[in-house]
Amino acid sequence: MRQTYRDLLPQRRECSTFTMRYGGQNTEFTITTGHYEDGEIGEVFVNGAKAGSEMASVTRDAAVLLSLAIQHGVPIKTIKHAITRDRDGQATTIIGAVIDKITEGAGNE
Repeated sequence: MRQTYRDLLPQRRECSTFTMRYGGQNTEFTITTGHYEDGEIGEVFVNGAKAGSEMASVTRDAAVLLSLAIQHGVPIKTIKHAITRDRDGQATTIIGAVIDKITEGAGNE
């Protein structure tokens, strides 16, 4: 079995929050990112879909998996290039749109 090491975030950490709309929906999503001491993103939370809905569950799970991948050393750039996109290169899911937003101008592309 391969050994993996998770780079845990500090108990107290800086965070950033922003809102965005996705897919022509009336829903406004709130995205919060937690940061390591060097400013790099280490966790992502996405809220906004109706509580208890399938969309809320899928979005939450996608953010958890994104956070775990980052904490295990997968570069956001790698994840960004792996997500599903339409023929115009736009992300086809809310989590893909979140990844695009958090990598905008951050040198993570």
